[in-house]
Amino acid sequence: MMDLRSRVKLFLKGMSMGAADVVPGVSGGTIAFISGIYEELLSSIKSLGPDTLVVLRKQGLAAAWRQVNGDFLATLLAGIVTSVLLLVRPITWALKHQPVLIWSFFFGLIAASVWLCGRLVKHWSFPAILGLLVGTAAAVTIGLLEPASGSSNLLFYFVAGAIAICAMILPGISGSFILLLMGAYLPVMTALKTFDIPVIVVFATGCLFGLMAFSRLLNWMFAKYHDLTVSTLTGFLLGSLTIIWPWKEVISVRTVHEGKPDEHLEPFIQHNIWPADHATVTEMDRLLGITEKDPMLGWAILLAIVGVALLLFLERMAPARK
Repeated sequence: MMDLRSRVKLFLKGMSMGAADVVPGVSGGTIAFISGIYEELLSSIKSLGPDTLVVLRKQGLAAAWRQVNGDFLATLLAGIVTSVLLLVRPITWALKHQPVLIWSFFFGLIAASVWLCGRLVKHWSFPAILGLLVGTAAAVTIGLLEPASGSSNLLFYFVAGAIAICAMILPGISGSFILLLMGAYLPVMTALKTFDIPVIVVFATGCLFGLMAFSRLLNWMFAKYHDLTVSTLTGFLLGSLTIIWPWKEVISVRTVHEGKPDEHLEPFIQHNIWPADHATVTEMDRLLGITEKDPMLGWAILLAIVGVALLLFLERMAPARK
């Protein structure tokens, strides 16, 4: 049994994971990784399966709960769900109205985590360095992909959930960003805000399926190839910095309904620019109703520092690593 202090700390880590998973570009797996609960999370998820039903039938609910590390999973999940429900509206509002500031915060968080995660590699051998390069290249490539238009088919939401959850538990690869690339991010966020039960249930089922399958693979990789796995995940983090760079220029826009009869435009394809170029109002900006822009460099740097400070706080909360 976890004591109250441990439960509260784990709940807060779950809330941090939920907040990260809402943002396209930040991974909840990153928060789990840097706060010291990643391998326990994978191990707990791996324990879920047919064997759990056997233990439940033969030994009862208490034994099955202990086998799957139920206290840990339930507390963490409660934090994630609470965070998503509370923060989905303010975070999506901030992404729309103050994108530079929120991206700067997460940029600082992820930039500092590259160093902290790299420290977990015991021996920087050639395979570990190669893993770092491959992970970085993979994340950069994902960031360069263009978003798709999506689908309204329920099977699409199942597949999207299964794929996105794999990214959500990978440090550096954002499940929300994968949803964005698949064209499912806006429909899923809208379903959460409007409580569209069929879409939420199908998407959650896909997440559960993907989570149980992928966690087993990752758990095996940690056990067999620890340094290679950690260095590759560190590369994912490093490469993801190109995805969450705060200053972007809109290349194209798209029309969305967001569940309402009236249409509006939103950014579709963007690329990174320097802060000094961010103040220039482009034709695409005018289409979006933007008449002036401010790179907010001072505030951006401050929030990046806050992100670094939060990371160090989470690191202090982490249990001692062996």
